[in-house]
Amino acid sequence: MPVLPGAEPFRHEGGEVGVLLCHGFTGSPQSLRPWAEYLAERGLTVALPLLPGHGTRWEDMQLTGWQDWYAEVDRELRALREQCAQVFVFGLSMGAALTLQLAAKHGDEISGIVVVNPLNRVNDPTAFALPVLRHFVRSVKGVTNDIAKEGAQELGYDRVPLHAAYSLRRFLGIVDGELPQVTQPLLLLHSPQDHVVSPADSARILSRVSSTDVTEILLEQSYHVATLDHDADRIFEESHAFIARLAPSAGKEADTGQVGQQEGTATGG
Repeated sequence: MPVLPGAEPFRHEGGEVGVLLCHGFTGSPQSLRPWAEYLAERGLTVALPLLPGHGTRWEDMQLTGWQDWYAEVDRELRALREQCAQVFVFGLSMGAALTLQLAAKHGDEISGIVVVNPLNRVNDPTAFALPVLRHFVRSVKGVTNDIAKEGAQELGYDRVPLHAAYSLRRFLGIVDGELPQVTQPLLLLHSPQDHVVSPADSARILSRVSSTDVTEILLEQSYHVATLDHDADRIFEESHAFIARLAPSAGKEADTGQVGQQEGTATGG
């Protein structure tokens, strides 16, 4: 299936400091595209992949699971590590869970992580029934577009495929068990008013990671997709300051003329 316009992956070849961005469940790179472009404009090498099963139609996602999503971001991380002196990983929602898993597995290869409204567990009351329900019900109503800012739109699926939701639930259990292995500097930003992920998820992550350099920021004006919401600029600025503190060489060898260079063929908003 062709990729939806605007859901294309994004890549920018910048300086010796790289950033991998991971989008959320049933979403697409569109939700993180402004963040990626902000970092690219400041001379960083940026990779924002499209996760398997995403960005086309929800039926395609039925055929994928957490192993596919994790393998994609792991591959991108390894590619960045080959070309950059330091690499950071950022993520939104499930992308934050992928970020935490990469951090747990790759240790010192990752210089720091930034997570926005991180997902730690499936809080839907029907989640306990997923192992059985997924065999009888293909999908349920979608969870995208939880944004306070008028006119802002997230490009994602309007249905949640239950096979994929079951796989996500299993993955979150694995990530939760490995949180103590996360030792990197951590910047965690979350919205008190989030209709998709409970604030308890952020609290649990903060209580279980082993990181000693930890900063928590509340996004008072935004809902779940805060990267497209009122607090987006703050997320971008705080994350860039986080990188600048930990990687003084960030952007020093930038080629800003390549900003916007993408994987794939089409450009999107």
